[in-house]
Amino acid sequence: MAISFDKAFGTHMHAMQLRADRSAVIANNIANADTPGYQARDIDFDQMLKSRMGNPSGNLQMKTSDAQHNTQLLQPDAINGLMYRVPNQPAIDGNTVDVQTERAEFARNTLQYQAAFTFLNSRVKGLKNVIRGD
Repeated sequence: MAISFDKAFGTHMHAMQLRADRSAVIANNIANADTPGYQARDIDFDQMLKSRMGNPSGNLQMKTSDAQHNTQLLQPDAINGLMYRVPNQPAIDGNTVDVQTERAEFARNTLQYQAAFTFLNSRVKGLKNVIRGD
């Protein structure tokens, strides 16, 4: 009987790749913090995960406890799934990168990547134990 990695690892395998991609995008934003006219970008993680899992109409909506919560922080860009981040206070030169926001998002993304990695690592150890018969 063959092992299906998609079934064994679930969404975490796809989530790790998206987290790595998102880290690169956020690092690019930080690197261009002083570039005039640079527009901060980000990945809509939920939408990209749905498309990679083959479920573009799935329900991974953010839940809010108040009607005034802002659920649209990103504006879509049809090219390769990247979105423009809506700035809190854009610079006079047109740059929309807020370094503190980018660093916070980078740290949060890193923690989520590590959590997915830890989960996958435990799943691999479990599969090894099953194969060995432990």
